[in-house]
Amino acid sequence: MKRILFLVNHDVVIYNFRLEIVERFINDGHEVHISSPYGERIDDLKALGAIYHEVKFDRHGLNPKDELRILQYYKKLVKDVKPDICLGFTIKPNIYGAIAARKLGIPFVANITGLGTAVENPGLSQKIMVALYKYAFKDIQRIFYQNEENRRFFVDHGIEKGKGMIIPGSGVNLERYPYRKYPEDGTIKFAFISRIMKEKGIDQYLDAAEALKGRNVEFHVCGFCEPEYDGRLQEEDKKKIVKYHGMIRDVAGFMGQMHCIIHPTYYPEGLSNVLLEACATGRPIITTDRSGCREVVDDGVNGYMIPCQSSEGLIQAVEKFLKLSWKEKKSMGQAARLKVEQEFDRQIVVEKYVEEVNKA
Repeated sequence: MKRILFLVNHDVVIYNFRLEIVERFINDGHEVHISSPYGERIDDLKALGAIYHEVKFDRHGLNPKDELRILQYYKKLVKDVKPDICLGFTIKPNIYGAIAARKLGIPFVANITGLGTAVENPGLSQKIMVALYKYAFKDIQRIFYQNEENRRFFVDHGIEKGKGMIIPGSGVNLERYPYRKYPEDGTIKFAFISRIMKEKGIDQYLDAAEALKGRNVEFHVCGFCEPEYDGRLQEEDKKKIVKYHGMIRDVAGFMGQMHCIIHPTYYPEGLSNVLLEACATGRPIITTDRSGCREVVDDGVNGYMIPCQSSEGLIQAVEKFLKLSWKEKKSMGQAARLKVEQEFDRQIVVEKYVEEVNKA
């Protein structure tokens, strides 16, 4: 039996995308500890048998005092829990958790779920983050990447030295996201399911919805809304340009009602979970030509790939999709399901984590 400590920045990060890893370790008799800000999914994780440790921090803030406080919290947590191995996800848990673990001689496995804008864009912030990563990952056991572009960045900047491995993102649970019967023709329904923010491509999606108003289509929007978009979405909903649903719990069921999922992001993704989930339910996808997205779409086979930040490109792809016969749309969805079955089954990811824990 080993004591395993998960470090995450949000309860959804672990429940929606790593639940099977937690379940596997608990079922194998390990003692699982989870450090995360509190959220509604924490109680579900505790019910499984996980031991919870609350942490509070601003995921996006860069106040030096706050950052130091997070590091001190992780140092105390690791010292108190005495884990055999720490598993980190997202930027701050990875960096500060790895520093804390290294100080106490605890093996650490990091999962790079995307670079984030502070790391991807050249400038002072990037230099600071690269320096922090180099220091934190000096003696790391393993770095899991979700795409080749992220791995190349870490290698080129001297952060990773032979400890990296690419895994298929978070994978997708093919049982929790089963293939859904394809909707009949009629009103063709598209959906944007994501955190509603500029870099996720919401502007391009709304442009497409406005351009195609009056056609036999519906454009749905789901997800947590950043304040800057709340008013606009409410207005677009009133004008019947989009249907805004806010947060939804049954994502798989909702996708089953759609004909196509659109993810026009240009955010520094690791590997897009919404695309994996859409494909698993048998839905064609339209997404952008960037790392974290292009790995999931075979252009013209299970969906379409468009340029980043291109409203015109998205409109053209939607129009192309609308011209397909019902049978062709359904075949795209079947190709999507087959792709995730062959390449992105979450059990592949679970086994990689089991291997790392067994090494500790």
